[in-house]
Amino acid sequence: MKTGRALTGTERTIAWQAASLLLGYPDERLLAQRPLLRRAVAGLPGAVGGPLGRFLDHLDAAPPSELAADYVATFDHRKRCCLYLTYYAYGDTRERGRALLRFKTAYREAGLVLDDGELPDHLSVVLEFAATADPETGHRLLTGHRAGLELLRLALTEARSPWGAVLEAVSATLPPLSGDDRQAVHRLAAEGPPEEEVGVQTYGGPVMLPEPRVRTAAGTARGGEA
Repeated sequence: MKTGRALTGTERTIAWQAASLLLGYPDERLLAQRPLLRRAVAGLPGAVGGPLGRFLDHLDAAPPSELAADYVATFDHRKRCCLYLTYYAYGDTRERGRALLRFKTAYREAGLVLDDGELPDHLSVVLEFAATADPETGHRLLTGHRAGLELLRLALTEARSPWGAVLEAVSATLPPLSGDDRQAVHRLAAEGPPEEEVGVQTYGGPVMLPEPRVRTAAGTARGGEA
Protein backbone atom coordinates (compact mmCIF):
# COMPACT_ATOMS: atom_id res chain seq x y z
CA MET A 1 0.00 0.00 0.00
CA LYS A 2 1.18 3.52 -0.75
CA THR A 3 0.52 6.79 1.00
CA GLY A 4 0.92 8.95 -2.14
CA ARG A 5 4.01 10.57 -0.63
CA ALA A 6 6.65 9.49 1.81
CA LEU A 7 5.67 9.83 5.45
CA THR A 8 7.80 12.03 7.63
CA GLY A 9 9.37 10.38 10.65
CA THR A 10 6.93 12.18 12.93
CA GLU A 11 3.91 11.11 10.88
CA ARG A 12 5.06 7.53 10.89
CA THR A 13 5.54 7.40 14.65
CA ILE A 14 2.15 9.06 15.22
CA ALA A 15 0.53 6.44 13.00
CA TRP A 16 2.29 3.61 14.81
CA GLN A 17 1.33 4.93 18.24
CA ALA A 18 -2.31 5.40 17.23
CA ALA A 19 -2.48 1.94 15.66
CA SER A 20 -0.87 0.44 18.77
CA LEU A 21 -3.63 1.82 20.94
CA LEU A 22 -6.43 0.98 18.51
CA LEU A 23 -5.33 -2.65 18.36
CA GLY A 24 -5.61 -2.92 22.13
CA TYR A 25 -8.62 -4.24 23.97
CA PRO A 26 -11.43 -1.65 23.63
CA ASP A 27 -11.96 -0.81 27.29
CA GLU A 28 -13.07 2.45 28.88
CA ARG A 29 -9.56 3.88 28.85
CA LEU A 30 -9.18 3.43 25.10
CA LEU A 31 -12.63 4.87 24.44
CA ALA A 32 -11.75 7.90 26.57
CA GLN A 33 -8.74 8.53 24.33
CA ARG A 34 -10.79 8.93 21.16
CA PRO A 35 -10.63 12.75 21.08
CA LEU A 36 -6.84 12.65 21.52
CA LEU A 37 -6.52 10.03 18.79
CA ARG A 38 -8.75 12.07 16.47
CA ARG A 39 -6.45 15.04 16.82
CA ALA A 40 -3.37 12.88 16.37
CA VAL A 41 -4.45 11.27 13.10
CA ALA A 42 -6.14 14.33 11.59
CA GLY A 43 -2.94 15.58 9.97
CA LEU A 44 -1.77 12.25 8.59
CA PRO A 45 -1.83 11.52 4.83
CA GLY A 46 -5.11 10.05 3.64
CA ALA A 47 -3.87 6.49 3.09
CA VAL A 48 -2.87 6.35 6.76
CA GLY A 49 -5.16 8.82 8.52
CA GLY A 50 -8.24 7.81 6.52
CA PRO A 51 -8.38 4.18 7.71
CA LEU A 52 -7.57 5.18 11.29
CA GLY A 53 -10.35 7.76 11.16
CA ARG A 54 -12.81 5.16 9.87
CA PHE A 55 -11.97 2.88 12.76
CA LEU A 56 -12.46 5.75 15.21
CA ASP A 57 -15.89 6.27 13.62
CA HIS A 58 -16.63 2.63 14.41
CA LEU A 59 -15.54 3.12 18.03
CA ASP A 60 -17.95 6.05 18.25
CA ALA A 61 -20.87 4.12 16.78
CA ALA A 62 -20.65 0.65 18.34
CA PRO A 63 -21.77 -0.09 21.92
CA PRO A 64 -18.81 -0.87 24.23
CA SER A 65 -20.10 -4.37 24.97
CA GLU A 66 -20.29 -5.13 21.26
CA LEU A 67 -16.77 -3.81 20.72
CA ALA A 68 -15.38 -6.02 23.47
CA ALA A 69 -17.18 -9.14 22.25
CA ASP A 70 -16.10 -8.50 18.66
CA TYR A 71 -12.47 -8.01 19.73
CA VAL A 72 -12.37 -11.36 21.54
CA ALA A 73 -14.18 -13.15 18.71
CA THR A 74 -11.80 -11.67 16.14
CA PHE A 75 -8.39 -11.97 17.75
CA ASP A 76 -8.77 -14.80 20.24
CA HIS A 77 -10.93 -17.22 18.27
CA ARG A 78 -9.52 -16.92 14.74
CA LYS A 79 -6.06 -18.28 14.00
CA ARG A 80 -5.78 -16.20 10.85
CA CYS A 81 -6.32 -13.03 12.89
CA CYS A 82 -3.55 -13.66 15.40
CA LEU A 83 -1.84 -10.47 16.63
CA TYR A 84 1.42 -12.28 17.51
CA LEU A 85 3.70 -11.70 14.54
CA THR A 86 6.04 -14.67 14.95
CA TYR A 87 3.12 -17.10 14.83
CA TYR A 88 2.69 -16.61 11.08
CA ALA A 89 6.27 -17.50 10.21
CA TYR A 90 6.98 -20.11 12.88
CA GLY A 91 3.71 -21.42 14.30
CA ASP A 92 4.32 -23.24 17.58
CA THR A 93 7.78 -24.52 16.69
CA ARG A 94 11.09 -24.20 18.50
CA GLU A 95 12.17 -21.59 15.98
CA ARG A 96 9.40 -19.34 17.26
CA GLY A 97 11.05 -19.28 20.67
CA ARG A 98 14.26 -18.03 19.07
CA ALA A 99 12.29 -15.41 17.15
CA LEU A 100 10.70 -14.16 20.38
CA LEU A 101 14.16 -13.89 21.89
CA ARG A 102 15.23 -11.65 19.00
CA PHE A 103 12.38 -9.28 19.82
CA LYS A 104 13.31 -9.27 23.51
CA THR A 105 16.95 -8.62 22.66
CA ALA A 106 16.02 -5.68 20.43
CA TYR A 107 13.97 -4.15 23.25
CA ARG A 108 16.67 -4.73 25.83
CA GLU A 109 19.32 -3.15 23.61
CA ALA A 110 17.11 -0.05 23.43
CA GLY A 111 17.04 0.02 27.26
CA LEU A 112 13.50 -1.32 27.55
CA VAL A 113 11.81 -4.39 28.96
CA LEU A 114 8.21 -5.56 28.72
CA ASP A 115 5.76 -5.60 31.56
CA ASP A 116 5.25 -9.08 32.96
CA GLY A 117 2.90 -11.30 30.99
CA GLU A 118 3.32 -9.66 27.57
CA LEU A 119 4.91 -11.46 24.64
CA PRO A 120 7.26 -9.20 22.69
CA ASP A 121 5.80 -9.94 19.25
CA HIS A 122 2.26 -8.73 19.96
CA LEU A 123 1.59 -6.17 17.23
CA SER A 124 0.44 -3.50 19.70
CA VAL A 125 3.68 -3.87 21.65
CA VAL A 126 5.87 -3.79 18.52
CA LEU A 127 4.12 -0.66 17.26
CA GLU A 128 4.48 1.04 20.65
CA PHE A 129 8.17 0.19 20.71
CA ALA A 130 8.62 1.53 17.19
CA ALA A 131 6.76 4.74 18.02
CA THR A 132 8.26 5.59 21.39
CA ALA A 133 11.61 3.87 21.75
CA ASP A 134 13.51 3.00 18.56
CA PRO A 135 11.79 3.76 15.22
CA GLU A 136 14.58 2.27 13.12
CA THR A 137 14.65 -1.05 14.96
CA GLY A 138 10.86 -1.09 15.19
CA HIS A 139 10.61 -0.57 11.45
CA ARG A 140 13.02 -3.47 10.93
CA LEU A 141 10.95 -5.76 13.15
CA LEU A 142 7.76 -4.87 11.31
CA THR A 143 9.22 -5.28 7.83
CA GLY A 144 10.83 -8.54 8.91
CA HIS A 145 7.31 -9.88 9.45
CA ARG A 146 5.76 -8.16 6.44
CA ALA A 147 4.18 -11.36 5.10
CA GLY A 148 2.44 -12.07 8.41
CA LEU A 149 1.15 -8.51 8.62
CA GLU A 150 -0.24 -8.77 5.11
CA LEU A 151 -1.93 -12.07 5.86
CA LEU A 152 -3.48 -10.52 8.97
CA ARG A 153 -4.69 -7.54 6.93
CA LEU A 154 -6.20 -9.82 4.28
CA ALA A 155 -7.89 -12.01 6.90
CA LEU A 156 -9.44 -9.02 8.66
CA THR A 157 -10.56 -7.53 5.35
CA GLU A 158 -12.09 -10.82 4.24
CA ALA A 159 -13.94 -11.08 7.56
CA ARG A 160 -15.14 -7.47 7.12
CA SER A 161 -13.66 -6.68 10.49
CA PRO A 162 -13.41 -2.98 11.42
CA TRP A 163 -9.87 -3.70 12.65
CA GLY A 164 -8.91 -4.28 9.03
CA ALA A 165 -8.76 -0.50 8.67
CA VAL A 166 -6.07 -0.32 11.35
CA LEU A 167 -3.97 -2.93 9.52
CA GLU A 168 -4.50 -1.00 6.30
CA ALA A 169 -2.98 2.06 7.97
CA VAL A 170 -0.05 0.06 9.38
CA SER A 171 0.65 -1.41 5.94
CA ALA A 172 0.68 2.08 4.47
CA THR A 173 3.57 3.02 6.78
CA LEU A 174 5.74 0.19 5.41
CA PRO A 175 7.40 -0.51 2.05
CA PRO A 176 5.30 -2.35 -0.55
CA LEU A 177 5.43 -6.12 -0.50
CA SER A 178 8.47 -7.58 -2.24
CA GLY A 179 8.30 -10.61 -4.48
CA ASP A 180 9.57 -12.86 -1.70
CA ASP A 181 6.98 -11.45 0.71
CA ARG A 182 4.20 -12.05 -1.80
CA GLN A 183 5.28 -15.65 -2.19
CA ALA A 184 5.36 -16.03 1.60
CA VAL A 185 1.82 -14.64 1.84
CA HIS A 186 0.56 -17.13 -0.76
CA ARG A 187 2.31 -20.00 1.02
CA LEU A 188 0.94 -19.03 4.42
CA ALA A 189 -2.56 -18.60 3.01
CA ALA A 190 -2.40 -22.06 1.45
CA GLU A 191 -0.53 -24.02 4.11
CA GLY A 192 -0.76 -22.05 7.35
CA PRO A 193 2.10 -21.74 9.89
CA PRO A 194 4.34 -24.68 10.78
CA GLU A 195 2.98 -27.06 13.41
CA GLU A 196 5.14 -28.38 16.22
CA GLU A 197 3.69 -28.00 19.69
CA VAL A 198 6.42 -27.06 22.16
CA GLY A 199 4.54 -25.28 24.93
CA VAL A 200 5.09 -21.72 23.70
CA GLN A 201 2.29 -19.40 24.79
CA THR A 202 0.32 -18.37 21.72
CA TYR A 203 -2.74 -16.33 20.90
CA GLY A 204 -4.93 -18.59 23.07
CA GLY A 205 -6.71 -16.50 25.74
CA PRO A 206 -8.06 -12.96 25.61
CA VAL A 207 -5.36 -10.32 25.16
CA MET A 208 -6.15 -7.46 27.52
CA LEU A 209 -3.85 -4.73 26.23
CA PRO A 210 -5.78 -1.44 26.46
CA GLU A 211 -2.45 0.39 26.70
CA PRO A 212 0.61 -1.56 25.62
CA ARG A 213 3.45 -0.57 27.89
CA VAL A 214 7.18 -0.84 27.83
CA ARG A 215 9.44 0.35 30.57
CA THR A 216 13.05 1.31 30.94
CA ALA A 217 15.49 -1.09 32.51
CA ALA A 218 15.31 1.12 35.59
CA GLY A 219 11.57 0.45 35.78
CA THR A 220 10.09 3.72 34.47
CA ALA A 221 6.86 2.97 32.62
CA ARG A 222 6.26 4.36 29.17
CA GLY A 223 2.60 4.28 28.28
CA GLY A 224 0.88 4.80 24.95
CA GLU A 225 -0.16 8.36 24.30
CA ALA A 226 -0.58 9.37 20.70
